Amino acid sequence: MKPIQVGLLGIGTVGSGVFNVLARNQDEISRRAGRGIEITMVADLDVERAKSVVGADIQVVNDARAIIANPDIDIVIELIGGYGIARALVLEAIAAGKHVVTANKALLAVHGTEIFAAASAKGVMVAFEAAVAGGIPIIKALREGLTANRIQWIAGIINGTTNFILSEMRSKGLDFDVVLKEAQRLGYAEADPTFDIEGVDAAHKVTLMSAIAFGIPVQFDKAYVEGITKLGAADIKYAEQLGYRIKLLGITKRVDKGVELRVHPSLVPSKRLIANVEGAMNAVVVQGDAVGTTLYYGKGAGSEPTASAVIADLVDIARLHTADPEHRVPHLAFQANTLTDAMGTLPVLPMSEVVTSYYLRLRVADQAGVLAKVTGLLAEAGVSIDAVLQREADEVGGEGSTQTDLIILTHDTREGTMDAVIAQMQALPTVLAPITRIRKEELN
Repeated sequence: MKPIQVGLLGIGTVGSGVFNVLARNQDEISRRAGRGIEITMVADLDVERAKSVVGADIQVVNDARAIIANPDIDIVIELIGGYGIARALVLEAIAAGKHVVTANKALLAVHGTEIFAAASAKGVMVAFEAAVAGGIPIIKALREGLTANRIQWIAGIINGTTNFILSEMRSKGLDFDVVLKEAQRLGYAEADPTFDIEGVDAAHKVTLMSAIAFGIPVQFDKAYVEGITKLGAADIKYAEQLGYRIKLLGITKRVDKGVELRVHPSLVPSKRLIANVEGAMNAVVVQGDAVGTTLYYGKGAGSEPTASAVIADLVDIARLHTADPEHRVPHLAFQANTLTDAMGTLPVLPMSEVVTSYYLRLRVADQAGVLAKVTGLLAEAGVSIDAVLQREADEVGGEGSTQTDLIILTHDTREGTMDAVIAQMQALPTVLAPITRIRKEELN
């Protein structure tokens, strides 16, 4: 059978990995796909650099639309990134009847509904395994392997930069700013790390997983997003003493009122496997009603790990290229005509309606009656206390200090209730600094 022809838009880190892995494992991949898969055309603004990667036999152009216009190209791989030109090119490729493979989680989290609808109308596939957790096949697991299950919740470490920073803060006792500079020096963090450290990258990814898990449209604009920039070494140390580690988690959960969709730092019990995922590694825990708890672990970024996922999508498309579009796996696991109904019955909840437990750290005056006032306000609000840890004043501020740290762990409470009681505690004259609040996830 004639090899399927692929056009590659962008040949940076991931694009180079795709080209190299496909060339290296061509025989194995062809045996699995049932036909050859060949990159025959590459578009990149830096034509000379692109030619140095792919060699003289591959056509290299500086205009991505030349690939889309080529009638011999069956699949377009989009590795440009961002929301702008990438959206236009993906929609143009779909309109031209090309299948699309992309690693662009930002594009799909924001414009996925439009893109998937266009692809369905045209009878082409949009595959995006590489958009979430790099080389970990979590999209395929959710969309196919766990299709018998009613998914209950997903919690993932899905951003390697922030996990590296938190791991270093914990192991070396350093504050965020110091570790961020080291992460940038080592290449784990971008020169502008905002998308990573503010939780936006993780929110893009968990938005896609939520849509696949619960059969709802992608709704990034409804996600709650909080990064790690305000975390201090003290909180990581106290969490450790209480038997927890702090991780930036992307969480989506089905509850009676709808779906939770949130990214924020979380205390996770140290005994959980996901709490022990260190460095730049990724891990996703999925809870299904039939299968129970499953864990997916591996490299969430990098040239060849991400290329592994891109090529898996190419193989899927090669296998299904001639199949009836009605019998392919739906983009978001559920049949497209059921997604609107799901949105009506499973709304994404505002953060004020989320129920979880909390870690609170209060810098307070070291005097009698402070603990009673604080716990009294919690009791009046109906917030049940799980544990209290009060540090010695000289341990916090040195010998003769008149301030101390009060750490409180709560049982499950509605976020709106906790917001109100924190405001009341903050108003106490004996509370001397902004209260630190970190959510706690037992992941039972």
